[in-house]
Amino acid sequence: MTGKNGISVTKPRVGVSGLSLYVPPLRVDLEKWCEWTGNPWGKINKVVGRSFRMPSPDENVYTMTANAALRLIVQNDVDPESIGFLALGTESSKDNSAGAVIVRGMLDRALEKRGLSRLSRHCEVPEFKHACLGGVYGLKGALRYVTTDGSGRKALVVCGDVAEYERGSTGEQTQGAGAVGMLVEEDAKLFHVDLKNAGSASDYRGPDFRKPMSRMFKSGYSEGTTRMHDFPVFSGKYSTFAYIDETVQAMSGMLDKLGVGGKEFYRNIRAIFFHRPYAMMPVQGLAFLYVRALAGAMTDSDEDKAKLAKFCEESGASIDQVLAEGETKPDLYGDLLEGKPLQDPYPHTAMVAGYLRKTDYFKGILGDKMSLGADGAMDLGNLYTAALPAWLASGFEEALDKNDDLAGKKLLAVGYGSGDAAEAIPLTVADEWKEAASRIGFKKAFEGALDLTKEQYEGLHDKHELPDLEVPKSDRFVITHVGEKHEASFQDLGVEYYDYVQ
Repeated sequence: MTGKNGISVTKPRVGVSGLSLYVPPLRVDLEKWCEWTGNPWGKINKVVGRSFRMPSPDENVYTMTANAALRLIVQNDVDPESIGFLALGTESSKDNSAGAVIVRGMLDRALEKRGLSRLSRHCEVPEFKHACLGGVYGLKGALRYVTTDGSGRKALVVCGDVAEYERGSTGEQTQGAGAVGMLVEEDAKLFHVDLKNAGSASDYRGPDFRKPMSRMFKSGYSEGTTRMHDFPVFSGKYSTFAYIDETVQAMSGMLDKLGVGGKEFYRNIRAIFFHRPYAMMPVQGLAFLYVRALAGAMTDSDEDKAKLAKFCEESGASIDQVLAEGETKPDLYGDLLEGKPLQDPYPHTAMVAGYLRKTDYFKGILGDKMSLGADGAMDLGNLYTAALPAWLASGFEEALDKNDDLAGKKLLAVGYGSGDAAEAIPLTVADEWKEAASRIGFKKAFEGALDLTKEQYEGLHDKHELPDLEVPKSDRFVITHVGEKHEASFQDLGVEYYDYVQ
C-alpha cells in the first residue's frame, strides 16, 4: 500500500512467530493400558494414538502453561518488556477469580532467576474459556491486540489443559495433559493469519460436554476417585453430531468470505489441521466436509456428480437425501428439549463420509493434507485447548526436518469447542518460517518421559499419589504448597504457591 508522501509501505502480516510445547514427564503407554484394561490395541492405536501424559502431583494447568510460556520467551529470545498481552486459554482453571495473571506471576520470578526482566507492568492478562476453543479465542484476541491498541508490541498466548476421564469410561483412553505457547506479532515469522476471512459459528447445545459444579455433589458421580478431579459429563454421539454440524457452519462462513467452493479450496490447500481430541476425529470431520463440498459442486461439474453418485451407491446412501441434508438446519438442542430420540442430523452424508475416508480416492487427494505432523501428534493425547496448536507445532517441525518447501503455502486451521462453537481460519506460511520452526522444540519436549506402571497410573488417577516413583524437579514450575489460613486478618485458604526449579 502507499503511505505518506507516496512512499511504498509493506502492510504488516499479523500472525504467529513462534510456538513452544510442554508436556509432563509422566507417560501412559496406550499399548500397556490396553493390556491393563482389556481394550484392543489395534483399534486404540488407529483411532486414538500411542500414548498420553499426566500431570504429576506438583503440577496443574498454571504450571504447565507457565512452562510453555517460559520456553517460548527463551527459545525465541523475546524481550519480556515487549509483551503487552498475555492470554490464557483453558478449561482446566482451578481458580474462578484469577487466571493468566497467575501464569504472569510465575514467569516474572522465573525470568528474574535467569537474569532477565519481568514482563511489562502494562500487560493485559485475560483468560479465555470455551471448552477446547479457548486457545483459538485467545489467539484471535492477541491478533486483534497487536493490530489495534497494541501495535508495535508482542502478544503471548498460552493454552493448556488436563483432559481427564473416569477410569472405565468411554473417554479414558483420550486423556492427556500439556500446554502450548504462541508468540503473536504484526510481522509474523512462522505463519500469517487471515483473520478477516475466518469463519465463526456457535449454537448452544445444552448437555453436550459439560463441567457443571453441581455434579460434584451428586451421589454416584465418580465415587471411586478420592482426589479433587474435573471429569466431564458428556454424551458421545450427541457431542459428535454437534461437532460435525458446527464445523460445517464455520467452514461455510469461511468459504463464503473467501468466495471459493469447498472442493476447490480443499484441493489447493497444502495442509489441514483440526482440533484433535484423538487421531480419527479430524479424518472423519474432513471426509464429511468433502462430501458436502462434492454435493455443493454438483451443479458445476458432471464429474463431481458422477463421483458423488458412485460414493452414494457404494455406501448405500441416497444421493437425493445427501443433497437434501445440505439444505437442512438441524436444532439438536431443540429436539432434545422436545424429548425426541437422538438422531444423526446428516445420516446419509455421514454414511458416504464413512465410506469415503477408507477409499484410495480420499487418501490420494486429501489424506496427505492431514499427514503433516500427524505422527508426532500420536503421542500428545488430548490437550483440549492446546490440541490444535500442538498439531501445528508438530507439523512445522516435521516439515523442517524433511526440508519441505512451505514458504507461501496455504494452510487451514479448524478449532472446535463443545458447548458449542467452531472457528475455521486460513493461514499462510511466512517466507522465513524455517528459522522460526527451528526454535519450536517439539520432539525435545517429549524427552525424559517416565512410563507409569498399572499401579502408578491408578494411584495417580484415583488418589493423586505416585507409589514408588519420584518425579525430578528440574527446569519446570512446581506447586510448593497450598495456603491454609482462614483468619479475619489474612486468608489464603486453597491458594497455591509456585516456584521455578532450574
